[in-house]
Amino acid sequence: MRPISESEHNANLWLGFQIRSLRLSKGLSLQKLAKEASLSIGMLSQVERGLVSPSVRSLRQISAALDVPPALFFEQTEAPPVEEIGRIVRGKSRRILRLTTTGVCKELLTPDTSGLLQLTLVRMQPRGSSGSEPYVHRGEDAGFVLSGAMRLWVGGDTHLLNAGDSFRFKSSLPHRFANAAKGITEVLWAVTPPFY
Repeated sequence: MRPISESEHNANLWLGFQIRSLRLSKGLSLQKLAKEASLSIGMLSQVERGLVSPSVRSLRQISAALDVPPALFFEQTEAPPVEEIGRIVRGKSRRILRLTTTGVCKELLTPDTSGLLQLTLVRMQPRGSSGSEPYVHRGEDAGFVLSGAMRLWVGGDTHLLNAGDSFRFKSSLPHRFANAAKGITEVLWAVTPPFY
């Protein structure tokens, strides 16, 4: 496991604080939320204390148990000018979700999650992945590998995609992904309807 940077550590603390605050505001004990999210109490406790970041699957389970969209946990940057709200996302103002334990960072490229399509820039560190467990949701996933290489598991199939390759599949098929390059891999990823 690679050491995490100070910014990644701070992102873990921020995410854990958000989860704990929501849990407390809903009057849930750590044990109750862990049970509702199908996670161990120890794992959830570590997430809340910023010691680890959850996998994509775990974050969705926590979000569902808290009855909030996962997009709530993306880091908020500066607000856009009024005339750009809902239309434009500037590079310096992207909302970011850092899943440091799994080595994945997702930047939300669409202004919000109210539309029919969501676009993210997925950046995977060496050995980064969505986690060891596949996940499912409704709709479709599609993407384009900008740099590096990605291993993509969909249903019972495994695919190796290199820079310039693209994909699309039904999101109801169990799927997961992992960096297959020695360096950072970046993927432009579209999901419909919005996943986060």
